[in-house]
Amino acid sequence: MKPEAGSERTPRHVLPHWDVEDESFWKNTGRKIANRNLWVSIPNLLCGFSVWLYWGMVAKFIQRAHFADTNLFAFTEWNDGVPMGGDDYRALLFRLPAVAGLVGATLRIPNSFMIAICGGRNVKFMTTLLLLLPALGAGIALRSPDTPFLTLILLACLSGVGGGAFASSMSNISFFFPKRMQGLALGLNAGLGNAGVSVMQFLLPWIITFGAFGTLGGEPYQVGDTELWIQNAGLVWVPILAVFGVLAFLLMNNMPQHDCGSTSASVGRYLWLTTLGFVGAGTGVWLLLTPWGGFPPLLKTFLILVIAVVVTLQAMKRLTPKETRASLDSQFAIFRNKHNWVMTWLYTMTFGSFIGYANAFPKLIDDVFGVIRVAPDGSPLAEGLLNPNAPVSSRYIWIGAGVGALIRPLGGWLSDKLGGARVTQWDTVVMIGATIGAGWFVAQASQSPNPEQFFMPFLLLFILLFATTGIGNGSTFRMIPMIFEKEQAGPVLGWTSAIAAYGAYLIPNLFAAQIKAGTPEYALYGFAGYYASCLVVNWWFYARKNAEIPC
Repeated sequence: MKPEAGSERTPRHVLPHWDVEDESFWKNTGRKIANRNLWVSIPNLLCGFSVWLYWGMVAKFIQRAHFADTNLFAFTEWNDGVPMGGDDYRALLFRLPAVAGLVGATLRIPNSFMIAICGGRNVKFMTTLLLLLPALGAGIALRSPDTPFLTLILLACLSGVGGGAFASSMSNISFFFPKRMQGLALGLNAGLGNAGVSVMQFLLPWIITFGAFGTLGGEPYQVGDTELWIQNAGLVWVPILAVFGVLAFLLMNNMPQHDCGSTSASVGRYLWLTTLGFVGAGTGVWLLLTPWGGFPPLLKTFLILVIAVVVTLQAMKRLTPKETRASLDSQFAIFRNKHNWVMTWLYTMTFGSFIGYANAFPKLIDDVFGVIRVAPDGSPLAEGLLNPNAPVSSRYIWIGAGVGALIRPLGGWLSDKLGGARVTQWDTVVMIGATIGAGWFVAQASQSPNPEQFFMPFLLLFILLFATTGIGNGSTFRMIPMIFEKEQAGPVLGWTSAIAAYGAYLIPNLFAAQIKAGTPEYALYGFAGYYASCLVVNWWFYARKNAEIPC
């Protein structure tokens, strides 16, 4: 029996009663508490996204410094002591965002089931606390141009904690709001949380231009005529994380139906489940960094994903205490529901694309439009030349992710009014067209001695593509509470977001492979084919007349 409100056995941060479907309770009590938890959750999630995905920007800064002075960040230990050529080096640096993406996505699997076991307030506080490690670590490591590449890989792994946080955050917020308001509430949490990508992409090109942290920040790098403090890309998040972590600890709540016990016990379970997630993620990273001989790279990329997921689930199932395992087993019932797998396929299209493009976009612009690959007579150049007329990518890279994040609540709101399946259907049609168009302009740029002339139409199509991922994020997430019962909806929200987050691993890897092959447009054409399959699946199960579950 649960303790009464005011009992000494009830910690202040645990709500004694919660029933938001009761209109009177919602108006008099629930709304204020729900909104407070939402508005503390959002900046913590924003910081999680920022630290998780800043490796795409860090790779861009490292690449810029290296090509200005090849002695900086040479990473020759990664190539048997021999310096790498242009596209080989560019492909190597894609490993940093890919590793962060792989780990962050894998950590979403335990995060999908953490709220009922650890409590939402406890999980949010611990996530933000742990993110101080990669933020401070990257700030220290990047002060030296001789830092081993493996050190950066390990720090990218730790940053994955921020990616895992999304699953627990969305699951947690879903319990605070009545069904009729979940589209907007989840859209705000996810959309403004996702805005961390855009905030980070806007902030970092500025913060690295001056010594913001004194002696802690170390000396700048001389890149042409410019001094850059690349290490500031990590250090800037340390004080921000500290503030929002304290707010989460003081102002957020745990639900009464989540039997998570004391804070110390909950923290112990959180750390153990996170460790199990790192077991699966570490297995995947090791396989990613290990040569597979002549094994097809595309097949390797997908096999690593499957292995990381299976190892993580098995570790959770077999290496958790008996009482925790019982809660996990009840939540694992979602895997017997076919609609869990259908929605996973659809949500990966939207959020997987958003997070993958956001992770790869900063370097993709430089690698496509910042390099001349053909001579004026049309003959190919073996290594490519740096394009003196390349667009200044820092002016544009934050726009796409910002549009995708901020428009997400609109997708939830439209779905509340029109139905999630209908919004998803038309959104997917636009996604297909925008992706094919972006691929065409990438192909034209790769075959032109003046690639910059194709940048603006490419950018506009990519901004449209980001917008469709944001609207689709909102619409597909709105579909889940309509398809599943409340106690299953939370784990399904977490699970679908976990698998979708592998877009942050897949898309940089696929772009890296195709850039190395000289055909980056093929990656975009492949994504368009996948979106077409989602169009059919959504129509069949949810959008057509007499669909199995109209929503």
